[in-house]
Amino acid sequence: MSARAYSLRTSVLQSLTATKRPDVPPWVVLRNTAAVALPLAIGMLSGHQEAGLAIAAGALDTMFSDQPGPYRQRLWQLFLASLAAGLASLCGFLIGGDLIPITLATAAFGFFGGLLVVFGTDIARVGMTSMILLVVTAATPATLHEALSGASLIFAGGLLLALFSVAAWPLQRYRPERNALATFYRGLAALARQHTQDDADVPALTEAMTTLQQTLLGRHHARGRAMEAFAVLLELAERIRLELVAMADMHGAVPAYAMFRADAARVLTAVAEALEAGEPPEQAARALQTLQASERALLDGSARNDSTATHIHALSGQLAAAVRNANWAGSRGEIRAAAAETRLPRALRGNSAFATLRANFTVHSVAFRHAMRCAVCLSIALLVSRLWQLPHGYWLPMTAAIVLRPDFAATFNFGLLRVAGTILGLVLTTALLYITPHDAWTHLALMAVLCMAFRYLATAHYGIAVAALTGTVVIFLSFEGVNSGTAVLDRVINTALGSGMALLAYILWPTWERGRARAALSDMLDAYAEYLRALAHPERRETHREARTAARTARTNAQASIDRMQSEPATPLVLLELANALFLNGNRLARTAMTLEALLHDCDNLPEQAEVTNFIDHAATQLHALAVALRNSQALPPAPELRPLQRSLSSLLAMADDRPRAEQLVRISDRLVDNINTLVHVAGRGPQESAATDDQRRVHP
Repeated sequence: MSARAYSLRTSVLQSLTATKRPDVPPWVVLRNTAAVALPLAIGMLSGHQEAGLAIAAGALDTMFSDQPGPYRQRLWQLFLASLAAGLASLCGFLIGGDLIPITLATAAFGFFGGLLVVFGTDIARVGMTSMILLVVTAATPATLHEALSGASLIFAGGLLLALFSVAAWPLQRYRPERNALATFYRGLAALARQHTQDDADVPALTEAMTTLQQTLLGRHHARGRAMEAFAVLLELAERIRLELVAMADMHGAVPAYAMFRADAARVLTAVAEALEAGEPPEQAARALQTLQASERALLDGSARNDSTATHIHALSGQLAAAVRNANWAGSRGEIRAAAAETRLPRALRGNSAFATLRANFTVHSVAFRHAMRCAVCLSIALLVSRLWQLPHGYWLPMTAAIVLRPDFAATFNFGLLRVAGTILGLVLTTALLYITPHDAWTHLALMAVLCMAFRYLATAHYGIAVAALTGTVVIFLSFEGVNSGTAVLDRVINTALGSGMALLAYILWPTWERGRARAALSDMLDAYAEYLRALAHPERRETHREARTAARTARTNAQASIDRMQSEPATPLVLLELANALFLNGNRLARTAMTLEALLHDCDNLPEQAEVTNFIDHAATQLHALAVALRNSQALPPAPELRPLQRSLSSLLAMADDRPRAEQLVRISDRLVDNINTLVHVAGRGPQESAATDDQRRVHP
């Protein structure tokens, strides 16, 4: 991560050219496309094409709510999206012909739909779906009976997509959980193969681990004996990660355990493959035997009691437990697990939805400001489309609803790519319709292919995906008798206007990330301080995971804040450099804390326990004071003398009976002091007062 000044030209080029690897599995693409194409095909065969179109529209609009996760969670999200689509459609059909009521409804749906960003991306899609369906159906007002029929069919389309999404539930009940675990165990295998650690990517604080915990222990997780084995595998993944990080920090011992780490990587890969396939971990068991042979060969004679041996023994035992539990967690049997179901860490527990919304009813909330922008922008877009009588004018507010995001970078990127993708789609659709036969079934097949392309490429390159979506929608509308050439040209005009209005709405009332970056970094340092404070009490091991999870979440938020700030215009370069320096040095401190936790878990009693606890408490206090000063842009308070305290601790540990662990504690305490002093130095040379500080006092996350 590097600090660089904002450049409009660079941002445009990066938005147009940046691609990611598609992360949508082929079976998800196929089932989503089937939910769109099959109702239309059945409607054409049965002579009820309009009903088929309505069901297909409901499936198309709720498609992106089909996201990875436990079946219960997936079903709940798709049901909410379908319900929102049905209610919004009903409202649009009923009052779409009256300008004032539909404008007020658009403002209401825009506000509450935008406010849903407080619950995360998946729930925010529900709000976006409701906004889109409202403005689309408002273009075709209907009687009460027709409105009820149309809205019911759109709702049914969403439910059909949900049915396809969870169809494998009875046969592969734990597949999402197994896949989430397999992904993380593959990551652990990659970590084991690394000879050095990258300070910019601390494995214990990755978003992947938070996602895994939410999948296995979240609100919608499954229950049963197999889930107990999954919980054990989750805990073992935490322990294995800590051991690997601790071993990587013992640079002098690398030759002694390089082969052992390679064997550990093979065991972890085999466990991941067994989890993914739902088969007994036979290959993992064979790899474990090889690892245990390496362990016996390494730990002979004089090396048997050193600190390297402690970590090798611990990692070997944890890998053996992982192999055993991978067998119990197979999809072909819910077999006994040794541990009880793990309670969700406090950092991941959800509060009352009502309390969350009430807390965000303030102009200082990013979600509230986004909701207000959505309400005003959608209402104005609807009025413009009606007053100017734009052909297919509902594309104008629909585009604004899709493009407008809570941050500048996303709004800019989505707007630019949507316009570029629409123009590309115009060329693509015109060419395809020209060279293909003018037959309804050929058009249906072409629409299905474009729909698959859109679903598959949406996360890889949004602009190309929009080109496919343009073709999908234009062909879809052709079944309703809308001329394809006119529809595409109108879409380009309205898309450009809608994207421009969304970006203008953000610029007129922005929420610049530079005003919130200090708060995000301060929260990260505070979370690290709480993690250290928890480690100061090794007897309370149950608090270690919660503190570590909270630190991981805070670190992810800080990284996202820096990424957004770097993509915004007028961000002071000195502030960006400060944020990057604090983030990277914070990662080093987090890795030191993880090494300390691994040591705590490997022994019941530390040498000089009282003095060690006192030292860690002082370090946590200094880190907390640094976080407060950074948040308030104040001068740093006088620091406690951590270095003399560490030297005193080192002298005491030199007389301890357990020399290997005492030496480890000396090294860890020395690194901890160095980490904190570096953070203090970085914060001290950063800007204490700036324009960003004034913004921060007014706007809080």
